[in-house]
Amino acid sequence: MIKSLTSATFLSIIPSSFNAQTKVHANAQGFKKMFIILIVLFSSSNLFAQKLERVEPMFWYVGMHNPKLQLLVHGDNIANTTVTLTYPGVKLVKVNKVENPNYLFLDLTLTTTVKSGSFPIHFSLNGKKIFSYTYELKNRNKSAGRIQGVTNKDFIYLLMPDRFSNGDKSNDVVQGLTETALNRDSMYYRHGGDIQGVINHLDYLKDLGVTTVWMTPEVENDMPQASYHGYAVTDHYKIDPRYGTNALYKKYVEIAHVKGLKVIKDIVHNHIGTQHWFYKDLPMKSWLNQWPKYTQTSYRDQTVMDVHASAADRKQMLDGWFVPSMPDLNQTNPYVQNYLTQNHIWWIEYAGIDGLRLDTYGYNDPVYMADWALKVQAEFPHLSVFGETLVTAVANQAFFTGGNTVNRGFDTHLQGITDATLKDAIYEGINGKNGWVDGINRLYATLAHDFLYKNPNTNCIFLDNHDMSRFYSMVGEDFDKYKMGMSILLTMRGIPEMYYGTEILMKNFSNPDGLIRSDFPGGWEGDKKNKFITDGRTNKENEAFNFVKTLANFRKKSPALQTGKLMQFVPQDDIYVYFRYNTEPKGTVMVIVNNTEKEKILNTDRFAERTTGITAAKNVITGENIDFKNIKVPAKTTLVFDLR
Repeated sequence: MIKSLTSATFLSIIPSSFNAQTKVHANAQGFKKMFIILIVLFSSSNLFAQKLERVEPMFWYVGMHNPKLQLLVHGDNIANTTVTLTYPGVKLVKVNKVENPNYLFLDLTLTTTVKSGSFPIHFSLNGKKIFSYTYELKNRNKSAGRIQGVTNKDFIYLLMPDRFSNGDKSNDVVQGLTETALNRDSMYYRHGGDIQGVINHLDYLKDLGVTTVWMTPEVENDMPQASYHGYAVTDHYKIDPRYGTNALYKKYVEIAHVKGLKVIKDIVHNHIGTQHWFYKDLPMKSWLNQWPKYTQTSYRDQTVMDVHASAADRKQMLDGWFVPSMPDLNQTNPYVQNYLTQNHIWWIEYAGIDGLRLDTYGYNDPVYMADWALKVQAEFPHLSVFGETLVTAVANQAFFTGGNTVNRGFDTHLQGITDATLKDAIYEGINGKNGWVDGINRLYATLAHDFLYKNPNTNCIFLDNHDMSRFYSMVGEDFDKYKMGMSILLTMRGIPEMYYGTEILMKNFSNPDGLIRSDFPGGWEGDKKNKFITDGRTNKENEAFNFVKTLANFRKKSPALQTGKLMQFVPQDDIYVYFRYNTEPKGTVMVIVNNTEKEKILNTDRFAERTTGITAAKNVITGENIDFKNIKVPAKTTLVFDLR
């Protein structure tokens, strides 16, 4: 392709005889002819210099609540073109040129009467059409069972697709991408897991009692190292080809729905990867948060909510880069805002997913995130959203949730958060030594702060995830403590999430070798052990699996655990008791936690508020009916009773 001629290039092709000293002696007519030829060459080179690389979103939908649509158009010198389109119900309001001539942003308005169909967007130069893009408007999919929302009725299974199962070996290595190594012996290279592998084991998850699947990001991460985790996106509109295709992802959601499972998509507002196509050719300098020299975020969430905070500290928290390989997007830029919001709406409508998990929520621009939430919820009222807030206090978490407008002046409209403080309290309740504010009393006290949330039942509760040490290791591989924690997780208020492999006692700490992200045994052809099946697991692993399965499937049938209220009693004699209860439909579940090394006898007279009229108590795990008056509670045990 002929490149555009710059003025320097133009001058460089004029013969040296036409310099300032000899120009007066030149043949005037000859110079005139050469000048005309050069002008024609210059114009024709510009004619062919334009090249359309992409239009995003590549298609859209009619019937959206928001009539506005902004198309990002990228191509060589695309800003030199004139854009036209004609389609009933679509108006080209404005063509926005920005710093980089390789971009145009087209503002469109779609009327309420616009119909689905295709139309050309013409790009012309000097009155001549040089290329067109056929844009399609599709009807929204209003089929039943799409975009259901994820609630406290659900049980989430979090997995990393690269580490769960390899269902399609043909996409293990994709030529043309930056990383082409496949090495299961290294935690930092691709292992070959993919979307087909997840599809192949949806029945396993359903049997376990899981109702919702959450994968770490599946979009393209064409990074040179550690591209498997998904949090350094390089193409927002494309599933990573080592996982599959956009069509396969959509099929995965559809198959999950047919099987009665929901799907959460993990998305990142805050940053991208350094190999992102638009990082290599920025639309404008302000597309990113720029600093005179590299500046990393302080990771201090307190600066966002601190009324005494320095503006500089707050700026570093919000605008500093997460790590050098993840450039920080400037979410105060309206073009960035439109790009991200439309991308997320596009994926939800395209695939029909049920919920979103928002990575690094506290690092995003707060005003934009509130606007984002309103726009997404306007299109998908039933969609569920929760944000990652790995903080150290209940007040910090509650600050980010919807309904908490104190000292903010606006509502975040964020439905829930990842409840890290409850996770810490559960660990303290299991591992800690009981004291006035320690041990099991920490769990009680943490839940006593639920008044800070508009609705604590929308919080995602968990014991571990892909960024932290595995639960089984954190309790010292003590199987009694493991069962205690899983019992609390599956009976507590909120939406429980379990990290893949916890059901088979996968372990390891979050040290640099990354073993917390090990492969699920049996997910690869040729694995020596297949822990997806009973015969492939040890006796203890089967006991753990069946323990989780029993509780999870009981939870699916228990109105008290799905939608019931929580009542807790102040711990006495190192025993903590709470109830989940419903009046319509009626149901009560009693949970007793003894974190000591001694067996206890619990007299139930104290709990008359919740137990009056109860005539039977059934141990959910063993199926045994017990004497409800005085309950024997073994050491290091959480008992779960279905009361009748």
